Amino acid sequence: MKKAITITPVFGLCFGILAVSTASIFIRFAQAQAPSLVIAAGRLSIATLLLAPFVLIRSWDEIRTIPRRTFGFLMLAGLFLGLHFATWISSLEFTSVASSVVLVATAPLWVAILSPIFLKEKINTVVFIGLAISLIGSVIVGLNSACHISGGQVSCISFSSMFGGRAFLGNLLALTGALCSGGYLMIGRRVRNTLSLPVYTFLVYGVAAVVLVLMVFLSGIKAAVYAPSTWLWIILLAIIPQLLGHSTFNYFLKSLSATFVSIALLGEPIGTVILAYLFLRESPTWLEIGGGILILAGIYGASRAADKKQLKQEIEPV
Repeated sequence: MKKAITITPVFGLCFGILAVSTASIFIRFAQAQAPSLVIAAGRLSIATLLLAPFVLIRSWDEIRTIPRRTFGFLMLAGLFLGLHFATWISSLEFTSVASSVVLVATAPLWVAILSPIFLKEKINTVVFIGLAISLIGSVIVGLNSACHISGGQVSCISFSSMFGGRAFLGNLLALTGALCSGGYLMIGRRVRNTLSLPVYTFLVYGVAAVVLVLMVFLSGIKAAVYAPSTWLWIILLAIIPQLLGHSTFNYFLKSLSATFVSIALLGEPIGTVILAYLFLRESPTWLEIGGGILILAGIYGASRAADKKQLKQEIEPV
């Protein structure tokens, strides 16, 4: 009898954080030719196509028996995921990177507020404190892009500039992206107990891909022939941050609260800073280091508050 492999959520979520952190690196290379919305659509479409043969052959019976109500939740989760990518990426065209990052990082806050209402999950005080510490760290990391030092003086973008003209639209899109991310995680928490990970990810990613392809079509983006290197980066986006990263978080939604998983997602900027240093030779600033320490402290505090029964689980056989 094969012995089941066990992992802890902390180790597993750290792996997920590292995987999703590669996204910004791959996107930066792909953006040399392809528009952001096309990159997002390609990412989800390729991920779905890679899953299709495996899921349709091995799990077709499970798909056929999905209740109509559960299937509706899956469609809604996919819609939220597609809208998250579309609104967040689009926000970068109208507002600063700092404003977009800070606002989209509020997703765990919305999950914490809405989970008691829609999931009946009470938020542990220690978890909420960990959330607050991680959000503060995320804001500090975001300020790194909004402030610069010149002649010994620190100057930052004004608060009012975040809510005027094109910036207001961009900030609204980023905030919408945060809400959509929260919705995606909460729905996943609700239905993951009844579905295997391959089936859940295949259907949700597939719906998100359809949503993004439709958005590309409706946006009027003209078809173009991209270099093989551009497609390579998009394929890597589909495999590493999507299939390995997002699927890891979806795996743990079966046993961990949506709030806890969303807090773990705040570790992505740390992984991105590390990878940017290794592959792009971009050294982290003191603001990024300080904010990263706070994010890690918040995640650690929240993980310590999790029930001991949730700290170990068996990997589902696939």
